[in-house]
Amino acid sequence: MAITSANQLELLQTAEAVAREKMIDPNLVVEAMEESLARAAKSRYGAEMDIRVAIDRKTGKATFTRVRTVVEDEELENYQAEFTVDQAKQYMENPEVGQQFIEEVPPVEMGRIAAQSAKQVILQKVREAERDRQFEEFQDRVGTIINGLVKREEYGNVIVDVGRGEAILRRNEKIGRESYRPNDRIRCFIKDVRRETRGPQIFLSRTAPEFMAELFKMEVPEIYDGIIDIKAVARDPGSRAKIAVISHDGSIDPVGACVGMRGSRVQAVVNELQGEKIDIIPWNEDQPTFLVNALQPAEVSKVVLDEEAGKIEVVVPDEQLSLAIGRRGQNVRLASQLTALDIDIMTEAEESERRQKEFEERTALFMETLDLDEFFAQLLVSEGFTNLEEVAYVEVDELLVIDGVDEDTANELQARARDYIEAKNKAALDAARELGVEDSLIAFEGLTPQMIEALAKDSVLTLEDFATCADWELAGGWTNVDGERVKDDGVLEPFGMTLETAQDMVMTARIVLGWVDPAELEAAAEDGDGETASDEEAEA
Repeated sequence: MAITSANQLELLQTAEAVAREKMIDPNLVVEAMEESLARAAKSRYGAEMDIRVAIDRKTGKATFTRVRTVVEDEELENYQAEFTVDQAKQYMENPEVGQQFIEEVPPVEMGRIAAQSAKQVILQKVREAERDRQFEEFQDRVGTIINGLVKREEYGNVIVDVGRGEAILRRNEKIGRESYRPNDRIRCFIKDVRRETRGPQIFLSRTAPEFMAELFKMEVPEIYDGIIDIKAVARDPGSRAKIAVISHDGSIDPVGACVGMRGSRVQAVVNELQGEKIDIIPWNEDQPTFLVNALQPAEVSKVVLDEEAGKIEVVVPDEQLSLAIGRRGQNVRLASQLTALDIDIMTEAEESERRQKEFEERTALFMETLDLDEFFAQLLVSEGFTNLEEVAYVEVDELLVIDGVDEDTANELQARARDYIEAKNKAALDAARELGVEDSLIAFEGLTPQMIEALAKDSVLTLEDFATCADWELAGGWTNVDGERVKDDGVLEPFGMTLETAQDMVMTARIVLGWVDPAELEAAAEDGDGETASDEEAEA
């Protein structure tokens, strides 16, 4: 087969036909042809040569050229594609390193093997271009719903025809015990698209919370128009779900709009989700109020929020406990996911019992440590004092408001509390020193003697040891083990250490030791702020 055939436009016609069929850029097909012709030419002229082919986009004429690059004498490796400045002088007037000498060479006669090789190159390039097009197309659709036809089921995974490609709905992304037959219509959420060697892999889901949100967006025009926002979704796929909504128009009820006339809108979503019961909840910026809504249909008596620990305690009437918890803990678990808080539920009787127990424990603490009688200790607890530090270091005026306490009594109380704390601190430091704690750790700001003793028992004896600790080792955290959350206890967690405080203290220790330059840290923080700001501006 000769490239010098009369019908040179055949190359362009073939490229356009392939491009139309595969829906890709014709230039990509022409480039693949150029590469295949260049490969065939190299097999004829020599693999070491730099042979290039250019196909005219109008006439289809293929031009074969040989390229040689001028290099330094010591860099000359390939004599067929490179030459030195002196060697180049016979071809060029003033050759310089980096310049190229291009000369046209006769077109090659393509034998059967070369033609087959060229065909393989073109097919490979076309396949790559088609995969890139598919990836870009579906990458833009991540986070949306797609309709498809079931092709087959493999080991519980469903292969779905989505038009210009195949997608996979994994077994764990199906609702309950859903089963499908070939050619069944299916609606899924595009969860992820990954570029892999065998082509783009499209992963679908029907259990993702976002799937429900997108279904509501399709059924409720107010959500699609942005009048109503979906703030949070929590699902137990196939069983029950909670969705929090808010309206930006005071005249529109967000819950009523999502329910629809006679429940028509929510029922359409329920039918798609195989009968999954959906609680539609009004969202509220006030977390306790939002939580009370989220625990519906249970009634809540009292909510106690601990923002630092990210926990919340909910008190419900005794007869409402099972309803608040739900079957197998479903109701409280969904409410926890919706609010992103750890929820402890207790009955009014349990809360009363706990408060009584705390009252007795604090009374006993003051009686033992301050040498008080029971009545006086109970007075302190009743006024809200919970520990010795509060008694020792509050303003004297706060003690004078207690009935029967004059200035002398208040000073005596504070003196006893301080003496006890100092004795306790001394004992803790002595114990820590016996374990080998160095002064560098004792002098570090922010660590109490009891904390230092706890660190010593965990073999943290020097400031260097402390600086190598991870924040979760100090403050505790959670780890996913086989899909379950497992609690990691922190050395300083019993002392109320938070992750943020632990991070700051460890970083301060590293700065004190000279491991980290504070100037570089500030510059990195400023860069990080800048990136965040620019990202926000880009999104805006």
